[in-house]
Amino acid sequence: MTLSERYFEADEIDPIDVVEHLAERHEWEFDRIADDQIAMAVEGQWRTYSITLAWSAYDQTLRLICTFEMEPPEARMPALYELLNSVNDMCWAGSFAWWGEQNLMVWRYGLVMGGEQTASAEQIDTMIGAAVMSCERFYPAFQLVSWTDRTPKDSLQVAIAEAYGRA
Repeated sequence: MTLSERYFEADEIDPIDVVEHLAERHEWEFDRIADDQIAMAVEGQWRTYSITLAWSAYDQTLRLICTFEMEPPEARMPALYELLNSVNDMCWAGSFAWWGEQNLMVWRYGLVMGGEQTASAEQIDTMIGAAVMSCERFYPAFQLVSWTDRTPKDSLQVAIAEAYGRA
């Protein structure tokens, strides 16, 4: 029996319950903030990412927000915004945003489930994995454009260049 089949046996599937079980399975630190919201910490190669998932029954959307702290110098903000536009052009599912007041880089995604649809554990696990993978992919570019004199275009090459050879 797959992980999702266990949940399909229930009459009503709460997506946040599914997320909680995934967090337990992956041994991620998590906090069930409310019945419709959970926050967790997921370790990546570059850093630990804060991920929050919230279920909105009103618009039947499972929202994912993945954040990491950054404190770019004010003088580099125009370059960071230019890089954000380029990065978001490359992202098909989800997008990055800069929350300046909180000093957070944010990856956002919403899974809309109309009617009686439910999200499987595999879908939710893929959502979380895609968020972390996107943050991992573009984190070096965000750092380079923030802390060096590299252009957004040059910084982005770090995220899109193919690696050859062995380390």
